[in-house]
Amino acid sequence: MTVSMNKDFWLSCGHHLLDRDAGGGLIATDEFLKVYLARPELTPPPEACAAERTLHAALLAEPRRPVSAQDIAAIADADARENWQVMLAFRDHLIGQRTIEAAYLDIIRRGIKVPHLFINQLVHVILRNALDDCDDPYVLRAAELFFRPQRMTLHEGSLIAADEETIAGKSETPVSPLVSMLGIPAEAAIDVMNDDNAPHYYEHSDQFHVALDLTGGRRGLQALGLAIERWVGHLLAVAAEVEPLTALREAKLSWYVGLDAEGTRIGDALWQGEELNEAAQARLVGLFRLTFRDHDVVMDKVRGEPVYLILAMDQDKVLRLKPQNLVSGLPIKHLEVVT
Repeated sequence: MTVSMNKDFWLSCGHHLLDRDAGGGLIATDEFLKVYLARPELTPPPEACAAERTLHAALLAEPRRPVSAQDIAAIADADARENWQVMLAFRDHLIGQRTIEAAYLDIIRRGIKVPHLFINQLVHVILRNALDDCDDPYVLRAAELFFRPQRMTLHEGSLIAADEETIAGKSETPVSPLVSMLGIPAEAAIDVMNDDNAPHYYEHSDQFHVALDLTGGRRGLQALGLAIERWVGHLLAVAAEVEPLTALREAKLSWYVGLDAEGTRIGDALWQGEELNEAAQARLVGLFRLTFRDHDVVMDKVRGEPVYLILAMDQDKVLRLKPQNLVSGLPIKHLEVVT
């Protein structure tokens, strides 16, 4: 396959605004923090009070500036006060950790309350870092499942995943300032990735208008397995191989991880020895076998046994992959972050 000479992708995640430490982890910069200040929720409207306008201007000039409770209390609008409290708590968490990766892991492990939008943005930029040297457009497209819900459609015997927001038209979610600056259209035509159009993925990667074939035995699920390998290796410093399966036959389910809420429910049913009904089987999208290259990192009770990963869509045919389940659900002894 001939790939594009321009290998940059996912510019909207803001990876070009971040620095990297010696271990390859992402370091928050003032420029990256300013992007959050440009969000519609924090940009003071014309009717905003003087206290809010003053705070916004001060943080644009000095994004790490300490903000007191009194500074927030002085803002007249209650919704604005809440938005600032949420954003500043998130900012403080980012700059209080050595890397963006460490900040994300701490959120997941301690169950820190953070808006889902912010979590997805962290996943987006961390994956961009983990996949920096990836030259396979199929893997990059598959990795979009980590931070963007997919609408599943059965078409001519193929199971196709398309970006839910893209096919639904204009999203109610405020557009990222970076997306606005890049001039990405709100709607775009959908094409299924194939060997002919895959090399052009880099040119329009931020439009999220390429669908992916996730039919069992085809390249899409193999690509998703490779993306999972990168995610686990980058965040947890654990080397693993992830192989898509077409069926779970006579497998000893020693350990499993649901890659989404529905996948977890299916895994629980199988663990309890239940037979999957027809509806549950229809919702199953992918089944993977994860094996660790170094068995010493695995908990003793499952050492030598594979881990099964279960991916499924909900009853509305929407697939919402939860990458945090790979952080919290794998049976490994140590949880190391890239530093």
